[in-house]
Amino acid sequence: MPDSPAAPTRKRELVRDHILELVESQPAGHPLPSERDLSHQLGVSRPTLRAAVDELVGAGLVVREHGRGMFVARAKVTQELVAHDTVAEVPRAGGTWSSRVLDLGTQPAGPRVGRRLHLSPSATVVHVARLRLVDGEPIAIEYLYLPAEVVPDLDPADVESGDFYEHLAAHHGVRVASATQAMEATVTSEEEARIMGVPPFSAALMFERLTLDDAGRPVEYVHSVYRGDRYRIVSRLSLAEVRTGEPTETPSRTTGHYPGMPASDTSVAYVTRGEVQR
Repeated sequence: MPDSPAAPTRKRELVRDHILELVESQPAGHPLPSERDLSHQLGVSRPTLRAAVDELVGAGLVVREHGRGMFVARAKVTQELVAHDTVAEVPRAGGTWSSRVLDLGTQPAGPRVGRRLHLSPSATVVHVARLRLVDGEPIAIEYLYLPAEVVPDLDPADVESGDFYEHLAAHHGVRVASATQAMEATVTSEEEARIMGVPPFSAALMFERLTLDDAGRPVEYVHSVYRGDRYRIVSRLSLAEVRTGEPTETPSRTTGHYPGMPASDTSVAYVTRGEVQR
């Protein structure tokens, strides 16, 4: 992985994915290779490697201890907003959204992306980095990975104008049917901060999505970094008392928790507003 041929966004992704593969394959507390060893192994400069590590430390995925090295952080607590078998329609976010491609090319899937897309690590994927703007102001950077055989001859214009999922259906015969999306706190890298016009390591929201087509085949893996100062998610809650004696799967005070809610015997229904990145 030389330091020069790849665009900055793609080079950063390759370094990030390699470190995340180490993090995801080891238990909490497991030591990671030193920055010196990782820099030599990946063929990137120490500042480039350190910037990627700083980002993952800020996101709570890696722990750096002075004099001891780097370690895998403890797993984060996961909370689903709706039950896994619930269908919820997510409205569009406000404002006029547009996109600008920062980088588009092909590369080997690698272990981490390959595992998500059910591909061999050596399989070719299309990588797209695109800037999302609202009313002309940068608000997010998205990193898309798609199997190359699914989107041959993909052009920057294909992911800059219109609905990308409509393009997949009309031009590639791919009809998306479902997706799993997670969101968590993170920080911007120096490169992302420069592109979006915010200070380095600014607070941000990270979205990770795996999209399946109508045959259940993974066709898109995306992770996106949204400015924390310009984007928020709003959930409307329907609070209903649970009648005594009725069966319920609502978590109790000791077995579960609703984010931001006090412990109670109350069932919660979510209606979520936010951007579905297309």
